[in-house]
Amino acid sequence: MSVLRVLSCGPGVTVQDRGRAGFLAQGLSRGGAVDRLALEEGAALLGQPARTALEMAGMGGRFSCDAPLRIALTGAPMKASLDGAPLRWHASHLLPAGSVLEIGGVTAGAYGYLSVGGGFAEPERLGAQSAHLAAGLGRAVQAGDALALGQDRGGETGMLLEAAPRWAGGEIRILPSLQTDLYPRAEQTRFEQMEFTRDARANRMGARMNPGGAGFGLDAGQTILSEVITPGDIQIPGDGAPYVLLSECQTTGGYPRIGTVIPADLPKVAQAPAGAKVRFRFVSRDEALAAQAGFVRDVKGLAGRIAPLVRDPAMMQDLLSYTLISGMITGEEEP
Repeated sequence: MSVLRVLSCGPGVTVQDRGRAGFLAQGLSRGGAVDRLALEEGAALLGQPARTALEMAGMGGRFSCDAPLRIALTGAPMKASLDGAPLRWHASHLLPAGSVLEIGGVTAGAYGYLSVGGGFAEPERLGAQSAHLAAGLGRAVQAGDALALGQDRGGETGMLLEAAPRWAGGEIRILPSLQTDLYPRAEQTRFEQMEFTRDARANRMGARMNPGGAGFGLDAGQTILSEVITPGDIQIPGDGAPYVLLSECQTTGGYPRIGTVIPADLPKVAQAPAGAKVRFRFVSRDEALAAQAGFVRDVKGLAGRIAPLVRDPAMMQDLLSYTLISGMITGEEEP
């Protein structure tokens, strides 16, 4: 079995997939990739079902493989090179055996993803390979690791995908939550009108949004009966600054929730870097369902948006190894 060798890596690199469904009653949130759209984009570029990927928070690392390997780079753009030659992000590439892939820091967004042909074949825990650090399932990837690779059925590389932009915050659509009406209508309006700044305090559990004015404390107090919570919920603790919960959030909580981010906009929250500006807008149930249906259609249509990557000959390490034209040309005159 082939392996991806980790020569070095940042502290926030983990193996992630779609997570573990069905364990909420046991106190385990689904987990999985914080930007699941990036998993789907990687799968589309490699022509395979969405499986697993390396999720890289802020920075990547250096990797090598003992056999030729197809890869796709998706999610937040990061500086990447193969044996020193720059690689295009949101594209698929072929790594020759023994070559070194280097992935640096993000240039936009927060989480980059490295998908591989055939996916990873690490041991499953409760039906998934995902590391769920908050629950103690798995661990972060470390230098010296050799990550098992699945069987790749093969396919094209050198393909490009124009990814949906989601690296700078912007408008986030939310639905009313169970505690929304505990806030006076004027406070709900102020919440929609306020510009928030994504704090540096964020991880796979959630992201803090700093208000551009007074916080959103409740006159009746910030503690409610603890109840089930899910990714996308916007909790407001005692300091009045909202936290948007992400894939590794806890399963119950006692802070009021002013609203819930719709699933179609969660990738924008996850990928908003520190300092990004965010605004929230309440939408109706019908608008949220329409947005989700559109999101699902976009995911299903990813394969149709794949296009060949036009390479710059000046960046090709071995120009003669590429097929530049079809057919055959000789210097001999035809008889």
